[in-house]
Amino acid sequence: MDGRDLVRSMKTVGSVGVAQGLRTVRAAWRRRRADAAGLPPRGAERARVPGPLREVEPGPGGGVLRFGRSELRVLVAVNGAVFWGWDGAGPEPSYALAGRCPEPDPRAVLEPDKDGGWRVVAERATVAVSRHGAVEVRTPGGVVLRRELPPRWWEPVGGGPARWTQRAEVAADARFFGLGGRSAGPRLREGTYRLWNTGPGLPFAAAEDASSASSITMPVQLVVADAGTHLVFHDSTWDGTVALREGAEGAGSGHDRPGRSVLRMDGGPLRCWATVGTPARVLLAWASLTGAPALPPAWALGHHHALWDSGDEQDLRRVVAGHQERDLPLDAVHLGIGHGTARQVFTVDEERFPKLPVLAEELRREGVRLVSAVEPAVRAAPGNLVYDGGGRGDVFVRDAAGTVVRGAGRPGDVVFPDFTHARAREWWGGLYEERLGQGFTGFWHDLDEPTSFAAFGESTLPRSARHALEGRGGDHREAHNVYALCMARAGYEGLRALAPDERPFVLSRSGWAGMQRYGGAWSGATATGWPGLRASLARVLGLGLCGVPFSGPDAGGSEGGSSPELYLRWLQLAAYLPLFRTHAGPRAGHREPWEFGAEVLEHARVALVERRRLLPYFVTLAHLARRTGAPCARPLWWSTPEDRMLRDCEDAFLLGDCLLVAPVLEAGADRRAVRLPRGRWYDVATGRAYEGPAQVLVDAPGARIPVFARAGAVIPVLGADGGPELEVWAPARGRTGGGLVVPDAGDGWVEPEIERYVSRWEGRRVVVEREGEDGLSEPSCPVRVRGLAERPAQM
Repeated sequence: MDGRDLVRSMKTVGSVGVAQGLRTVRAAWRRRRADAAGLPPRGAERARVPGPLREVEPGPGGGVLRFGRSELRVLVAVNGAVFWGWDGAGPEPSYALAGRCPEPDPRAVLEPDKDGGWRVVAERATVAVSRHGAVEVRTPGGVVLRRELPPRWWEPVGGGPARWTQRAEVAADARFFGLGGRSAGPRLREGTYRLWNTGPGLPFAAAEDASSASSITMPVQLVVADAGTHLVFHDSTWDGTVALREGAEGAGSGHDRPGRSVLRMDGGPLRCWATVGTPARVLLAWASLTGAPALPPAWALGHHHALWDSGDEQDLRRVVAGHQERDLPLDAVHLGIGHGTARQVFTVDEERFPKLPVLAEELRREGVRLVSAVEPAVRAAPGNLVYDGGGRGDVFVRDAAGTVVRGAGRPGDVVFPDFTHARAREWWGGLYEERLGQGFTGFWHDLDEPTSFAAFGESTLPRSARHALEGRGGDHREAHNVYALCMARAGYEGLRALAPDERPFVLSRSGWAGMQRYGGAWSGATATGWPGLRASLARVLGLGLCGVPFSGPDAGGSEGGSSPELYLRWLQLAAYLPLFRTHAGPRAGHREPWEFGAEVLEHARVALVERRRLLPYFVTLAHLARRTGAPCARPLWWSTPEDRMLRDCEDAFLLGDCLLVAPVLEAGADRRAVRLPRGRWYDVATGRAYEGPAQVLVDAPGARIPVFARAGAVIPVLGADGGPELEVWAPARGRTGGGLVVPDAGDGWVEPEIERYVSRWEGRRVVVEREGEDGLSEPSCPVRVRGLAERPAQM
């Protein structure tokens, strides 16, 4: 026994209790033994590169290029996305793609390029391949956005998956974003980022480097440079790393140092998708590949409050009544796995919640929904209905010897469904009928990395554990990163079948490319502190740029006590993020606004009421995200990626096209600098106008954070009477403005028409009209014009 493992085991037993501690020790040793028996040693390896180009075979949308020791398939799809795959790898099968691969673009033709290379020219991008296997992605004008050097493989002499490395260069001025939800972002600086979904350990917080773990990792890079924006996705689900280094310009000397990306993967196909264009066009093409984001019901865009350990019925009633008595909007309460019998999934502790369906219906009449935590770990005990049913259906993950894999979970010894098998997904999806019967209307997937607690080593399943992988067969090395994605699919599809008239609400802690098809994401355990606050914003923006528009943190953090100031600033930020969820639990204490004193309560009420007022705007953004793939919360450079100053700005964001939010991210701050994109912007609290691009210093008192509205914006809100209203910010003289509104019934599958509005000056007044096929008409709801000052403030 390794001495360090022995020490870790003793510490674990002492910190979590004897029974659970011993389980985690046993789980760690079982995992180690399983991998020792089920994974062959790598042994000697052979290095391989593509070699020289031998022949070319044109085909639809591109063709195949054969090298001395590999072949490369190149395809340009009708949506403008570019694909290339080595060693015969094709776009399918893929967990990322929504349905089948898009059709090839018949106009894209493989033709000779300079120096013996070949290229495929398409409307939005050109992909060129050198005679030694370097791949370049170019703009339609021929500017190189990315150059991937010839790859290198390391193949075990005795057979098995090959490791591979792909090096790439980008422009010296380029900035990296993406890779899933990264607390060190949203701009990803120099460092090595791991591509392995990591479960509970230390709560995440902002990091100076890339070393912090993430529960949602994706090999998706969005790169912004002067020459253009591009997204690349290396479609392998295996463990790996991405080492990034930003470039440096040679101060006019002509000796620029390009940016660099080095991707190392432990296995899987070497294949890649790339999209080129404006950020909006890039994300639209990405959504067409990986699927439109799921549309949450309108109530899910309101205020959620999570009770991690759940308490009992009286605790739940206390929270709801506390909000109602203080006129604080509340739309949903989340119950953690602690509400189940002995923390078992798909159960309810009837001693603490004796009539949960009756209580849920009572709360629903008051406008409050219940959301249930659902974990994949199933208690391995005969008599547990889920365990018995899964055993009869043979849906649990097995090891290389054919024995069901056991781990350690919250309910004790547990087993795990294999969600990469269609039969397991169908069975699991049917279990949500019990949750619906208990009155739950939303679902919060936790510990879905998947997590098996271990005293040492990784807190997940053995890498040798076997998975169906849709009939192809494989092990946990390939299945780990998509486990939560497949669990989300099981829940989403099950709910669609069980409640076909309602839009499912599914939150996942973990996930992978394409997870937006089935719902959103919550942040997992968040360190309580100012770094955790900054990390919350970084993760939401990073996920949005990877195609997941609906996400948010646990406001206030989920671990340790929060100061009143930190809690308030976190709440004020979260009120403008797509998922707005506050949190209380045994390690965080009570986190309701009234627990922090009268002053915090009053300021928190302002934030909560403003979120409720903006609900129609959030509904509109959710519909637009579904149709365009554009994130709801966007970096400041979204519309002007050529602005280098905005590319480096990480402490503010755009909420749709109309609002700019500048949260307070430092203790003791009552003023802050805000960088404004070009155009006129109004401080929504004071009505003062500013002309961008500029950096302005504005007040940020405890009562609010700075929020700006774009001149000319038309924003759907709730009026004083609770009905719909258009809030219009006056355009600058001589200019026009506008906005989109998507009216929504709150639930169901009817696709509402997008209403388009224009705003303009007509003499001494601002006129707002709706654009339609028959011309201009009057708005369908009352209009309130703000910001009638004609001159911007002097800087």
